[in-house]
Amino acid sequence: MTPALGQEKVCTIDDIYSLPEGSRAELIDGRIYDMAPPNTRHQRILSFLHLETGNYIRARNGECEVFPAPFGVFLFADDSQYVEPDISVVCDKHKLNEHGCSGAPDWIIEIVSPGSRRMDYYTKLSLYRSANVREYWIVDPMKQTVLVYDMEHDSAPAIYSFADKIKANIYDDLWIDFRKLHL
Repeated sequence: MTPALGQEKVCTIDDIYSLPEGSRAELIDGRIYDMAPPNTRHQRILSFLHLETGNYIRARNGECEVFPAPFGVFLFADDSQYVEPDISVVCDKHKLNEHGCSGAPDWIIEIVSPGSRRMDYYTKLSLYRSANVREYWIVDPMKQTVLVYDMEHDSAPAIYSFADKIKANIYDDLWIDFRKLHL
């Protein structure tokens, strides 16, 4: 059924599943947002953060798992909000299934692209806060900044540069040294 003139169609997870193979999109508040392919700089940052986090977890035989995009996250039980964060760290194995993560990951990292700026800084911040994500990082390559939200402790956001060592708040001793990132 087509919506009446002036009304937007409310999309569902079925619309995401019916996209052509290889398409990447997110479902937020009944709208589908297409995702542009990432550039090389974005992928270097993604690889760096994935390796640093994964190596830390593996070295300590940790319970958490780190998943780089594309990895499906269904933030709420009704599947109304579907996102593909750049990095998702999931510590509760019961949230994992063949489709991805059902519920909020413990730590989400988004790497800002020119087309995702508003989404990462505003829309997803609000969405992740309401889903009870414990920690959210916004990595901005253009500004060379990292904005860290420790939502578990309701702390004010901390702003870092790519010249800093940044502590992951969900761990006691994980520090990521952005000086080692080679762009």
